[in-house]
Amino acid sequence: MATSAERPISLISIARHPIYSMLLPISVVSFLGVLVTDLVYLKSGGNLLWLAFSSWLLFVGLLFGAIAALVLLIDFIRSRGIRTGTGWAHLLCFYAALLVELVSIFIHSRDGWTAVAGPGIILSIVGAGLILIAAWLRRPAMEIAP
Repeated sequence: MATSAERPISLISIARHPIYSMLLPISVVSFLGVLVTDLVYLKSGGNLLWLAFSSWLLFVGLLFGAIAALVLLIDFIRSRGIRTGTGWAHLLCFYAALLVELVSIFIHSRDGWTAVAGPGIILSIVGAGLILIAAWLRRPAMEIAP
């Protein structure tokens, strides 16, 4: 019989697959895509198609990130096992990335060059860095054992 220390953490899951682990990669890829499309926009001489790509990627990343943030918060409150230093760091980095990208979507709603050059690209770099750190800090203990 497994002791309480060996027992897997019960998370919100579908068919023993944690929902948070399914949603996190969508935000990671979307926010990294925003950085790439912003850099391409700056190199393209202002082709507005790349600005539209950035805006849509921000929207998708924030939509799935908000759902993932809610699931993560519920899992974090329900389970004592992930309240370690790494668990807190993951939670704070993920929420900080969402906050930075929320500000970034308002910056990206401007017209043309002012949407990306300056604060837009800086927010994309910071947001991509934070989401990468959050994904790296995600604990394997948050997974449900088979």
